[in-house]
Amino acid sequence: MSKELNEQELIQFIVEKSQADPKQIQLVLKYEKAYILKAEENTKGEVDIDSDDLIDHILSRPDVKLTELAVDTILEAEMAYLMKHGLAGYMD
Repeated sequence: MSKELNEQELIQFIVEKSQADPKQIQLVLKYEKAYILKAEENTKGEVDIDSDDLIDHILSRPDVKLTELAVDTILEAEMAYLMKHGLAGYMD
């Protein structure tokens, strides 16, 4: 019942929404994943991520050559893709 993430399809979706370079998108996703994996889970096993902190973390990486708005757009497009495919959602 678990759905699989098609990374190439995800990146293409983000490129269409953000017009960003695919290599920069891959970097953003890589640093986002590392950030989330280090985050503390709550008692329900969920991770609450502050998007501003996440964006600041990504922008602090020396190989990311994007603006804050571009990173935010990439992350929003990723979330739209994940929600569209039933792979993620927002916490209340």
